[in-house]
Amino acid sequence: MQTFDDLATALRERSGKLSPAQKRLAERVMSDPEGVAFMTVTELAATVGVNESTVVRFATSLGLDGYPGLTRLCRERLREQAQLLRRFSQLEAVTGDVGRSRDPLELAMAFDQANIARSLARVDRDSWAEAAKALSSAPRVHVLGLRKCHAPAYLLGYLLRMLRDDVATVPATAGMLTDDLRRVRAGDCFVGIAIHRYSADTVRGFHWAKRQGATTIALTDNQGSPLVPDADQSFFIDTAGVSVLRSMTAFTSLVQALATEVATELGAEARSRLLGEEELLGFLGVYTSGQAPDRT
Repeated sequence: MQTFDDLATALRERSGKLSPAQKRLAERVMSDPEGVAFMTVTELAATVGVNESTVVRFATSLGLDGYPGLTRLCRERLREQAQLLRRFSQLEAVTGDVGRSRDPLELAMAFDQANIARSLARVDRDSWAEAAKALSSAPRVHVLGLRKCHAPAYLLGYLLRMLRDDVATVPATAGMLTDDLRRVRAGDCFVGIAIHRYSADTVRGFHWAKRQGATTIALTDNQGSPLVPDADQSFFIDTAGVSVLRSMTAFTSLVQALATEVATELGAEARSRLLGEEELLGFLGVYTSGQAPDRT
């Protein structure tokens, strides 16, 4: 096992055979390789809630030379993308010990800048082009993201509907998933958005779309995500942060960039659609002029 990608593949292949403790370790390694790279075995064990011996056996069972072999692959992941490592070092310098009392605005800015830089830098350009082509040419596009992931799903659906017809954002309404999945056909494009802890409905819906012959695009947090095995194209977004919940800022940036790429793919058709949209908005008076109303 030479690379972090080899490790990710091995963990996916063995996912059904891992014990509950090993699954927690696998999820931690896949979702936060940068953090694991600099943790001691004691720190990782405490973070996941297992014994140190469990961590060592986990690493050894993967054919690695114990825990040092595991951290070596995580650090190798950083060295593969030198610009990301520089961002990580800058982030450490700014944030220091996150347990200290620091300005929440300063911390949010530091984490989100690093999240965006890492996420966009790791995008494979060939996969990006294929995803944009599918989103622009498929007969129908379906976007599914539930709970916290409904926000970027709604944004992507909203932007795509400005550019083309037949785009559906699956609503976050109980009992409606079956009705929306019934419309998925072979040749459609289906976007699934999920981060750990992964919504079971999103995972099942994504798998269903793949079974129907749709082109599937996963926007998720790591290679161990349950969306990856059914994805034709996968994009991994960093969500590190200091708030109660994980940051979705990098998701927003990637979604907007993806919509822009689709607009470029559609060319004159997208420009015509946008002009028509502006004309309709103006006719209906959807937006205010920005001036305060006369209260006299």
